[in-house]
Amino acid sequence: MTELLATLYAITPGTSLHLDGDALRIVHPERPGRHLVPLVRLDHIVAWNGVDLSDDLIHRCAADGRSVTWLTRNGRFLARTTGPQTGNPLLRLAQFRSYDNPESRLALARAMVAGKLHNYRQLLLRSARDIRGPRQSQLRGLADHHAQALAQLADAESLSEVLGIEGNAARGYFQALPVIAPSATSGRTRRPPLDPVNCLLSFGYGMLRVAVHGALEQVGLDPFLGYVHGVRPGKPALALDLMEELRPLLVDRLVLTLANRQQIAPSHTEKLPGGAIQLTEEGRKFFLEQWTQARERTWQHNGLGQDIPAALLPLVQARLLARHLRGATDAYLPWTVT
Repeated sequence: MTELLATLYAITPGTSLHLDGDALRIVHPERPGRHLVPLVRLDHIVAWNGVDLSDDLIHRCAADGRSVTWLTRNGRFLARTTGPQTGNPLLRLAQFRSYDNPESRLALARAMVAGKLHNYRQLLLRSARDIRGPRQSQLRGLADHHAQALAQLADAESLSEVLGIEGNAARGYFQALPVIAPSATSGRTRRPPLDPVNCLLSFGYGMLRVAVHGALEQVGLDPFLGYVHGVRPGKPALALDLMEELRPLLVDRLVLTLANRQQIAPSHTEKLPGGAIQLTEEGRKFFLEQWTQARERTWQHNGLGQDIPAALLPLVQARLLARHLRGATDAYLPWTVT
């Protein structure tokens, strides 16, 4: 098992990051002193607008294979550096051939969507255990609909049928968000988010995308050629594919728990002209603290029969996908829990 390394999130404007021997030095005018982080303990750096990285630090990270991602203040992707391209070209050839094979692509899409629906069903059932009355009945009924969708998915004979089943299940789930977390509005609003829960969901999905993209590159897969999302210029389709089974329990569960515990404070978000909601700097710091803690939690992996830290799940799934594409396994094994 790969050692669990850390991601450094640099969000405070005016911060600069420098190379100091074999360490990263953090400099900010309002934080006097020498703040060092050993590079050996970092596998990734995420920097927001307003944070500067020195050239020598970027060059060292590239040489070490340590990725650096830049995001906007709202957490949207800007750029990423990884150093020289690595990975086995034979694996990428297998990835492309699997995409061009309709049966293979359909099987992979079914497996990935099945993982998503299964984990959303588990989220709904776990949420139903914590409430009573009509809300509990509604969540259990929605979980039953997800079970029916899974049965339909097994018989799906085309990619459009898979996408239709997934889309119907997703609409039902997001319309029921206020049942799980009463502070949420009905439905998924993302461009822009219109309430704090949707704002945190979007931010969390952005953090998950960073992790999944890095895992795919580490394994040697092309993040831009997917099986559910296909080929979308400028979009990391395979990263979006692999996120599907991870989103319910790694992001949604965290955000909904924070909402139900009333840990999302008014100071964490702000309303812009037009009604859009965005995170404040305090809100970004708060969520990243919660996200970092959640990444250390271990989760059951039904297929592997063992517990795995959340931070390693993207890498584990990328490796399982690579094994299948190489022909070592008959099918891709999505991450599911019970």
